[in-house]
Amino acid sequence: MSEHNGNLEQVYYDDEIVKKFIMATLVFAGIAFLAGLLAALQMAFHPFNTNLEWLTFGRLRPLHTNAAIFAFAGNAIFAGIYHSTQRLLKTRLFSDTLSNIHFWGWQLIILAAAITLPLGYSQGKEYAELEWPIDIAITLIWVVFAVNFFGTLARRREKHLYVALWFYIATIVTVAVLHIVNALSIPVSLFKSYPVYAGIQDAMVQWWYGHNAVAFFLTTPFLGLMYYYMPKAANRPVYSYRLSIIHFWALVFIYIWAGPHHLLYTSLPEWAQTLGVVFSLMLWAPSWGGMINGLLTLRGAWHLLRTDPVIKFFAAAVTFYGMSTFEGPLLSIKSVSALAHYTDWIIGHVHGGALGWNGFLTFGMIYFLVPRLWKTELYSIKLATTHFWIGFMGIIGYYLSMVTAGITQGLMWRAIDAQGKLVYPDFVETVNQIVPLYWVRAFSGLLFIIGFFLMCYNLYKTIRSAPARSEPQPTEVKNTRWVVAAGHETPHRSLEGMATVFTVLALVAILVGSVIEIYPTLNMHKYVPRDAAIEPLTPLELAGRDLYLREGCYVCHSQQIRPLVAEVLRYGDPSTIAESMYDRPFQWGSKRTGPDLARVGNKYPDLWHFRHMLDPRSVVQQSLMPAYPWMLQKKTDFVGLRKRVTVLKNLGVPYTEEHLANADVMAEKQAAEIGKALVAQGAPEGVENKEIVAMIAYLQSLGQKRKANRTTQVGKAE
Repeated sequence: MSEHNGNLEQVYYDDEIVKKFIMATLVFAGIAFLAGLLAALQMAFHPFNTNLEWLTFGRLRPLHTNAAIFAFAGNAIFAGIYHSTQRLLKTRLFSDTLSNIHFWGWQLIILAAAITLPLGYSQGKEYAELEWPIDIAITLIWVVFAVNFFGTLARRREKHLYVALWFYIATIVTVAVLHIVNALSIPVSLFKSYPVYAGIQDAMVQWWYGHNAVAFFLTTPFLGLMYYYMPKAANRPVYSYRLSIIHFWALVFIYIWAGPHHLLYTSLPEWAQTLGVVFSLMLWAPSWGGMINGLLTLRGAWHLLRTDPVIKFFAAAVTFYGMSTFEGPLLSIKSVSALAHYTDWIIGHVHGGALGWNGFLTFGMIYFLVPRLWKTELYSIKLATTHFWIGFMGIIGYYLSMVTAGITQGLMWRAIDAQGKLVYPDFVETVNQIVPLYWVRAFSGLLFIIGFFLMCYNLYKTIRSAPARSEPQPTEVKNTRWVVAAGHETPHRSLEGMATVFTVLALVAILVGSVIEIYPTLNMHKYVPRDAAIEPLTPLELAGRDLYLREGCYVCHSQQIRPLVAEVLRYGDPSTIAESMYDRPFQWGSKRTGPDLARVGNKYPDLWHFRHMLDPRSVVQQSLMPAYPWMLQKKTDFVGLRKRVTVLKNLGVPYTEEHLANADVMAEKQAAEIGKALVAQGAPEGVENKEIVAMIAYLQSLGQKRKANRTTQVGKAE
């Protein structure tokens, strides 16, 4: 929609779609933050879990992470991209219809996640828990977004692409690749599927996706927003054009390699771990280059830090970005990872970035946009400033409490006395030592939320003070699409005028590291010696494993013993590639709120597990674990096991024809045996067809499927 006026053209930007995404951002921010607060309280005081199965920590935590990443941050990204892209390209968005399909489709996806995750429909893959129908919907809506964005590029009136657009392009193409590759799965039913990858393959693909979801959903688009909104707010040009070029290409190429640093000291081959470490350390340079470029953009405008809350939020956000991108490579150093991995230090690191970088940048952007979009003044500068300081104190309290908790955990786990024995053999002792810090986290999170609701009130009053709705006004722009620049353009300047070539080069940059890292692991199981192979789970154990995923047990328990002295003493032999070769998805874990379960099979009698699931405090007095009483009420789906076994057989799990034909019968027989043993140990009768028996079968199988004994290999990390 444009009109010609001499050498100028009048363009009507679509700001209604931007307003919609801003409103959605605020709504889902509140939901994500409140879910996080409840999860924090559940960690500090177990009764907050209640006996509502859809509100236990294991189901709430994926809801919180998905809401924070894809609902809050996602809607913020779309608001900022749609607003800034129109102005950078001097044209209206390609299609109003596609914009609205994108908006409503994304909100329906979020609604589907909000319903299915608490109900336990989960693939059990961190940050990718949503089941296959929702994954398909995400793909379709992302294509709508991409068509709308690249269609807008094609009709642009500005020849050269500004730096913010580079980051938007990298985000769109890379997220598409990440999502499609990681989400490949075979459906079993409407809300159940198994990934095509297993064990080490799934671990590699999952953390290639998981790490780069942070890189290309929570970093690159927000850097694009930083490059647009910080100069706008400060009324200053970007500090260095050359530095922005180095920042972009180095970041896009290097980031994609760093995923394996989430899997140090695991069964992942050493070469892959080393690649992850090397490229993670290399990230220091481009990340800090971007931070410096952002902060020095404010030179000459530092006085605004005292008076303008928008600048306060932007400056703090970029500082948190620098802190997080310093700490990330630090945590990827193997000696540091040996201490920090599986601890709350990682939780502190993640939230420093999520709340400080993504949260504060989003708040600054919304404070900047709302008065301009609604053509009014911000209701209260004082309230916005108060929001900044309350939120800032909340982030600092959250971060410091979790880093302190994580270091405490790591040191207690690895403490060994002069006799070579664990100083703290009782795992729950290491958990209860940090419970006071969990309360600090909850209080700090509450501060952050209070600041957010102050913002909502401030914006509500701002919008209420806006003039009555009027017809949109055009913006006069000059069409410079075909203007030939005087003098010789640099190669990169020329590249900025070729959107298609630029996009292809960005895609190639992220595909190089992806292929080199992932492809070799796809054949890794072929090299597992026959005498080291394991037996697949029985049908009943498979049913129990699916319940384990449903309840989100993987968010608190790992199944990967690292070759560290203290871990071998505590849990047993280090884990091998073979032990997880049939696991879909893999269950190596990323957090230990509870102990590792890789060797828990036959460690306790069936009755212990029975009582532990119904009332954890009855067997471990100080446990923080939720109770699962509904597992004694619900029946195991024996009939559905035939379909599940068939799908896994087609994916390469060595089930026999008998398994395929009689999976339900075999499961019922094993369940009857366990039920009989439970009665003999003092449990009530009639539990053999209940879910709790299937869960017990799975837990008792862990570490018991090896066909051959292995020699313990203890590393030198300690």
